[in-house]
Amino acid sequence: MMGEPVRVLGIAGSPRRSGNTEVLLDEALRGASSEGALVKTLVLCNLNIAPCRHCGGCDETGVCIVDDDMQMVHNELRSTDHLILASPIFFMGVTAQTKAMIDRCQALWVMKYCLKLPVAANRGRERRGLFISVGGRGEATLFEGAIATVKSFLATIDMKYAGQLLYPRVDETGAIRNHPSALKDAFSAGRKLAQG
Repeated sequence: MMGEPVRVLGIAGSPRRSGNTEVLLDEALRGASSEGALVKTLVLCNLNIAPCRHCGGCDETGVCIVDDDMQMVHNELRSTDHLILASPIFFMGVTAQTKAMIDRCQALWVMKYCLKLPVAANRGRERRGLFISVGGRGEATLFEGAIATVKSFLATIDMKYAGQLLYPRVDETGAIRNHPSALKDAFSAGRKLAQG
């Protein structure tokens, strides 16, 4: 593994393309790329990901039996070094697209906790994940539900929660560009993620 470029996977979880979280994700990935990382973005609203059926089909193998784009997402999650997950807040949680992707990681949960198999295909590096989110409201608890979900998800895929960029009171399309530090924060966070 030594000498190979760090791989950083970005997941855009908004149903709206080029929205505030995707702008921040792009900046974070640009920061990671500036450190020599190989970056890739998955846009969940462009993928075919069915909800988890909790059917038990993965119980013996750790492989989901539903044949859709989640098979590719599982491979990307297992092989990347670091992850940047970006989702706006919908009803105090991540978007339906993001939650469907996370729920479908039940197969990886089985792999790790039941079958005692390694989830990470690249075990030579510490894997870390960053969460990026915006929300239109301003209450102190705005991001709590989403953070709890993301932390559980990252633990399941053998990633350390490396931190978050959270911006309340951001709602209108493109509004994040008017924030005094958000774009710089995202770029810097991406650089930091790629360095470790």
